[in-house]
Parts: sequence; C-alpha cells; structure tokens
Amino acid sequence: MELRALKYLIAVAEHGNFTRAAEALHVSQPALSQQILQMEERMDAVLLDRSGRTVRVTDAGQAYIAHARRALFELESGRRAIHDVRDLSRGGVRLAMTPTFTAYLIGPVVAAFRARFPAITVKAFEMSMDTIAAAIQADEMDLGIAFELARCADIDSVPLFTENLRVVASDHHPWARRTSLDVRSLADGELALLSKNFVTRVHIDNYLQASQVAPKVAVEFNTISALVEIVRHGNLLTILPEAIAGQVAGLRNLPLAPPPPPRTVMLLRRKGAYQSAATRALEDIILREAERWK
Repeated sequence: MELRALKYLIAVAEHGNFTRAAEALHVSQPALSQQILQMEERMDAVLLDRSGRTVRVTDAGQAYIAHARRALFELESGRRAIHDVRDLSRGGVRLAMTPTFTAYLIGPVVAAFRARFPAITVKAFEMSMDTIAAAIQADEMDLGIAFELARCADIDSVPLFTENLRVVASDHHPWARRTSLDVRSLADGELALLSKNFVTRVHIDNYLQASQVAPKVAVEFNTISALVEIVRHGNLLTILPEAIAGQVAGLRNLPLAPPPPPRTVMLLRRKGAYQSAATRALEDIILREAERWK
C-alpha cells in the first residue's frame, strides 16, 4: 500500500471533509477519494462514513488510523536516519522549551552549539509544558526542556538542575538592600507577575496561598522581557527564577523565607525514538550547560 494513501486517509480524518483535505494536501479531490476507495476495497472494510455532511471515521477506520500514524512516524525516523551525517556537516535539530528558559538558558545553549557545529540548523520553539509533551510524542520536536512532567510512558525525562524562585527588585527599590524577605512582608508590597497561563505563575500562586499571603498584584504581563523592564524601571517587585535577574543589570535577587518549593528542570525526549547525530550533539551541549545552574 502506498504511503500516499495513508496520508490521504489521515488528512480526511483530521479535516472531516474531502475537499479541505485535498486542499491541504494540494491534490485533486477525485484523486484523493479514489485512493481511499481503493484502500477500503483492498482491506474489505469501510474506514470513513460518508453519509452525513461531515465525513466521520468508522470504528474500523479509527483502529487502522492509529496504526497508520505510528507507521508514518517510524518511517519518518527511518528517513532521517538515512540522511543522518555522522560528521555533522549538515542537518537540523528541533528544540522546544517553556518561556522562562528562553529568558536565560536558550542563549548559552545555542551559542555553545553553534560554536561547535555551525552547519547544523537549530529550530527553537517556546511552548507550554503540555504542548511540548504532545510535540515530542508526535515526533514534531527532537528535545524539550520543561519542568518535571507527570508520568508519561512515551517520554524519557533526564534531570538537568533545580530552579529556585526569588523576589526580584530594582537596585533603587526601598527593599533592595535587604538580605532576605519574609514571605509575609509581600503583603505590604506591590507585585508585577507573569499572567496566569504561565506554569511559573501557578507555582507562585500556590506558594503564596500556602503561605496565607495575598499581596496586591498591580500588573500582569504575558512576556518575561516586559515584566523585567517594568520592575527594573519602577518600584514593583516580581518573583522569577533567580537566573533571570542575575543576568540583568539593575536588578537583584532577594531570597524568600520560607523559600518557594524548588522545581526540577528536565530534558525531554521521545522514548525509543531515533536520535540523529545533531540531536545527540545538542543533548550533550544542554547537559554541559546545565552544570552551571546546579
């Protein structure tokens, strides 16, 4: 059976429509329909229910498509294996990470990798934790950097380092000279925090709630760079990983007592997946760079 027919079937299942599937694949609708009909005839099974306005996948179709997806993933890994160049004179690697790591980890990692392997293309993406896990499982990403995931049978997790949160203040903030802060003192200050869709914000909120402290959140931002700038130029406090403020002039970290629970940063990869030479090389760089944050 041609791989093209498998791709056609999966596309129709995803779009629920022959016309939209054909447009997405840049083929004619009759050609697509004919390929799927021939597949059903060979298998003596109806894979798609065409009786309604929307094409629906039958039970037999669902069972078959699950296997077809896995087969295509493995074939794509095989294609990449054939084209893998051991001397790293060409190729590419895909890396995903959650937003806080793009603020302090991606720069050193990519710089170190490019210094050693300038011919390799690095495609880096900022994603949520759930999106990273799904992308790795779907073989859309080679590696991911995120916090510890709940058990996932399809993903291997390698501990990198422990990340600690600190109160961040500008050098001119009235509290900047303190050596530490009691968490209860935050009730007297005003905070600028990441928006609630960040996993770091969820971690902060849980910590403050457990400490029975409800500070005034004056400003929320959905980017770390904007948050850093408003704190650096004003009198608001924030809570961020200590590595971020340590790299920005005009900011200082203030430890909290009791401290927020630390989080384990993990390197993620699909279990049993083929790893290209470029992926293995990037993994080695990440492991080495992680040593500086331990």
